[in-house]
Amino acid sequence: MKFKATLPALLLALSPVAIIIALVLSVIYGSKAIPFDTIRDALLNFDPDNVDHQIVRHSRLPRAAGSFLIGAFLAVSGALMQGMTRNYLASPSILGISDGSVFAITLCMIIAPNSSMLAMIFYSLLGSAFSVIVVFGLAASIFSRLSPVSLAILGTVIGTFLSSVSAAMATYFQVSQNISFWYNARLHQLDPDMIKLAIPFAVAGLLIAMLVAKSVTMLSLGEDVSTGLGVKTAAIKLATMASVVLLTGIAVALAGKIGFVGLLVPHIVRMIARVVDYRWIVPLSAAFGGLFLTLCDLGSRFLNYPFEMPVGVVTAIFGVPFFLYLIRTKGGGMRESKS
Repeated sequence: MKFKATLPALLLALSPVAIIIALVLSVIYGSKAIPFDTIRDALLNFDPDNVDHQIVRHSRLPRAAGSFLIGAFLAVSGALMQGMTRNYLASPSILGISDGSVFAITLCMIIAPNSSMLAMIFYSLLGSAFSVIVVFGLAASIFSRLSPVSLAILGTVIGTFLSSVSAAMATYFQVSQNISFWYNARLHQLDPDMIKLAIPFAVAGLLIAMLVAKSVTMLSLGEDVSTGLGVKTAAIKLATMASVVLLTGIAVALAGKIGFVGLLVPHIVRMIARVVDYRWIVPLSAAFGGLFLTLCDLGSRFLNYPFEMPVGVVTAIFGVPFFLYLIRTKGGGMRESKS
């Protein structure tokens, strides 16, 4: 398989321009528009007594950076899951991986309410890993030969169960107010210190994603084909799931559960770039995912102005119709396409 494609290379080269524009708009606009000159001064000549400078430094910039990073993490997770399972319906939110992270964070708040941010990240990663083991363990051992739609239903059922248990525990132990952030993601509450702590884990997840990208391309052709091409399917699947756990767990720890980014963005990449090679799909999904969530966050500030709407509502506006479209037209399964 030749690793060359003019269109995806062009898209990847141009994506920083669109990303920078989106990030600048995200910093400028909100409940109060801040002029570009003020933003520049806040960066170069910060005045702690200037309210606008405080907003830029401690709210708008972390929010813009966080929304981009979280969108990138979720999109790459979704792309890897779709390639590995050959299932166009696979994504962290659809298969219940995100719910596992929230479930673990709920336990953390009950068992150790004064946990550090690093501990919260570890709990989120453990919850993500737990969901991966449960969903794919059941799919492999009990429900072998699941159709793409059936796998999505299984993941949704497990995710709903974990979500219900989390809500029940949160109510019983009176931590509902604390846990609501993770179920109704609001990016304006992103903690800059949490982002700094999460970066090493996310970088590890992205590096693994790029390392397995070529093998995931082979897996997307079918296990028999990939095995015939010399791919060690068990090892590659394990590494791919490790990347998904890291990226999804970090995304949830930072901002809570945000649905449909991992489902929608990889499809946008395939349709626009017209490529099936995951050495292109992974970096393009990161760029497009970050751009998509940044724009959705920007839209969430104006759809119910002067109040903000949870960003998950905005992603669902795009994601739910697309999810139904996939079930209607493709049944969720991968089909042969030309690169």
